[in-house]
Amino acid sequence: MAGVKLKKTSARPPQAPAPKGAAPRTAARPKSEAARPQAVLTPTPNAEPHVPGTQRLFYAFKVPANLVGPLREGQRKLRGNWRIVQGDQLHVTLAYLPAVPPDRVDDLKRLGTRLMQDLAPLTLHLRGTGYFPNEGSPRVWFVKVEGEGLAELAAALRDGIHALGLATDDLPFKAHVTLARKKGPAPRVPPLVFTQQWPATSVTLQRSILRKTGPIYETVSSFRLRGETPPPPEPALTPVQETP
Repeated sequence: MAGVKLKKTSARPPQAPAPKGAAPRTAARPKSEAARPQAVLTPTPNAEPHVPGTQRLFYAFKVPANLVGPLREGQRKLRGNWRIVQGDQLHVTLAYLPAVPPDRVDDLKRLGTRLMQDLAPLTLHLRGTGYFPNEGSPRVWFVKVEGEGLAELAAALRDGIHALGLATDDLPFKAHVTLARKKGPAPRVPPLVFTQQWPATSVTLQRSILRKTGPIYETVSSFRLRGETPPPPEPALTPVQETP
């Protein structure tokens, strides 16, 4: 019919009104959006929430004072928002316990004494620097540490802790000394290599206390490695042939 405009209508049937007091309907997401994977946050080392009434403890070798100077020289190369670890806080973590009830600390002291009484001192070697994580934006700058018997000691401590019914972190053991932590945009430092070594003669049980300026560590107990260092192997004798 001329002069008459037809009004378009939707083919979708009208929805019944929601019952009184019910939550309002929300539009359904398209299938492509509903199938989109959600982001998963990966926890960072030692970033778990603190359990009230417990302590963060760890066994470690402390870096001796005579090696602080060379490591401090490396720290001076940092630029930007890196926060260095002070010399008296430098250490090699052997086992970390995120939540220890105060009444179990004595058990950990006895464990340290028992494991160290027959263990000979270790010789630890500083190696090259690295980042964690290595890809993307790192949070930690560290120097690697090597030493014969080091991984075995860390495993024995973790086994002993678990036998006590206490938990450790589930990160694989990688011996290192943390030199700095990043608090904002900061460039990387080119790789450095250290050649120093030291005789590790005692293990400490440390308490980690979190502050706004970073964690600080207090010594709870110390365990001297009382085993005898095996003598160096004798050089092989070369037979001498007699000439006629």
